[in-house]
Amino acid sequence: MGECNLYDLEPQPLLIVISGPAGVGKDSLIQHLKERGCELHFVVTATDRAPRPGEVHGVDYFFFTTEEFMRMKQEGELLEHAIVYGQCKGIPKQQVREALASGKDVIMRVDVQGAATVRRLVPEALLIFLTAASEEELEQRLRARGGDSPEQLERRIAAAREEMKCLDDFDYVVVNRDEELGQAADDVMVIIQAEHCRVKPRVVQL
Repeated sequence: MGECNLYDLEPQPLLIVISGPAGVGKDSLIQHLKERGCELHFVVTATDRAPRPGEVHGVDYFFFTTEEFMRMKQEGELLEHAIVYGQCKGIPKQQVREALASGKDVIMRVDVQGAATVRRLVPEALLIFLTAASEEELEQRLRARGGDSPEQLERRIAAAREEMKCLDDFDYVVVNRDEELGQAADDVMVIIQAEHCRVKPRVVQL
């Protein structure tokens, strides 16, 4: 049986995926981690829409032409992509590669379908499912967001119920209770710390 030399262990950067149904607070969680100054690389999404006033390339989004976006898609250089309200959005692999190569953990926020795509492409990704404390609480949050017709709201609620069924496809679950965003962020950081203490670390390859 081979010996394990503790001093030969190299820390392996993680690819962390935050996902869950609409209304659970994924964007709020990511923003909270940023404001805390967490030593993470926060993934920047690419889009083919034009920048709005004040938006900075590489900070708010990576802005590409539709032709450039389609080329990256065809060459398999997008980790995950979708068309949202007629605009192409996706995550370029190159920024993830560069961040991982620098030794930084990479964190990204995607929907449940996007998380499944990432897991298929990167089996060693760390998938965290963010959820509300109950179905009733999630439904209340969706209703409180406003802007949806009754029909759209019911579709969102039905979609959230379906997405909850994907929980078993994730590695961890974090409950984001009302007014306890800080605790949810603490839970995510504890998970990351625990993953760095694994005897057999995740080795992400892109």
